[in-house]
Amino acid sequence: MVIPLHTESIDPHLRPYLEAVPDPEIPVLSVLDLGIVRSASEKNGFVQIKITPTYSGCPATDVIGKDIKQALEQAGFSVSIEPVLEPAWTTDWISNEGRKKLKEYGIAAPLEESADKAVLLQNARLVPCPQCGSKNTHMISQFGSTACKALFKCDNCQEPFDYFKCLR
Repeated sequence: MVIPLHTESIDPHLRPYLEAVPDPEIPVLSVLDLGIVRSASEKNGFVQIKITPTYSGCPATDVIGKDIKQALEQAGFSVSIEPVLEPAWTTDWISNEGRKKLKEYGIAAPLEESADKAVLLQNARLVPCPQCGSKNTHMISQFGSTACKALFKCDNCQEPFDYFKCLR
């Protein structure tokens, strides 16, 4: 279930700049696709951005803040970035467009929490392969290319792929 979040808290004229800032770990996703921009407002050329890391201690958070600041400063704005830790980010905040981009990039999007637990703890075959769509997949490792992903393999097309774990 995708929970629409924060879109009303982002000034529409700032959206194109934020949509152009990629996540450094999954560059096919923008910071808006990922749902980490909590708010973005502009008044008299000064932009205030609030971002929530995908998890406490995420090494990409500082890079994301710098990238957002740079994109907006290049557009002529003065920028302040403020981290917001509560409520914690959840994979529910990934936009529908972001989920589609994940699949096209070869990463399986997060399942619902109960299905995610069944997959990661009970080896349930519920994660669809982003290449062929088969759910005849199995986990190779609890950790994939980053801590928030698990490594899977499709038993139909034999392709390995990352599964973005459900975080709540």
